[in-house]
Amino acid sequence: MPLTLTVTEGVLPGGSEAATFTRLSDAMLRWTGAAGNTFLTPMVVGSVNVVPRGLTFSGSVAAPLALIEWKMPGIAFVSREVQIGYIAEATEIVHEMSGGRQPREGIWVNVVHAVDGGWGVAGVALTNREIEDAAVRGAAPPARA
Repeated sequence: MPLTLTVTEGVLPGGSEAATFTRLSDAMLRWTGAAGNTFLTPMVVGSVNVVPRGLTFSGSVAAPLALIEWKMPGIAFVSREVQIGYIAEATEIVHEMSGGRQPREGIWVNVVHAVDGGWGVAGVALTNREIEDAAVRGAAPPARA
């Protein structure tokens, strides 16, 4: 479940990027009910991209931004309560981690769902059902022959 956190240089104080990534990941796991799940937790991967000032845009005008994007299997973030709760918390995390300098209006959250069967780990394409079953078991699904 890759997280891509893209921030304009200076939005987050230097050295706080990893802690911000961890807080966003922990919140996602908690909101989706996956916290502590031995199959799903290690699947949280991602990157932090710090983009030079002048190269992030809002309304086609250079602006400091924080972009939080998750790529998830289609079974995650389906509840409206989870969507609303996570987006509000993620926005607050980045606002707080910026020292209150990044306005909430410049913090964007996006969740992209993979098509069913288009989610893969270790070279194995998994359906939503296979991911759910593995999460319940807390172990990866058997490898395909």
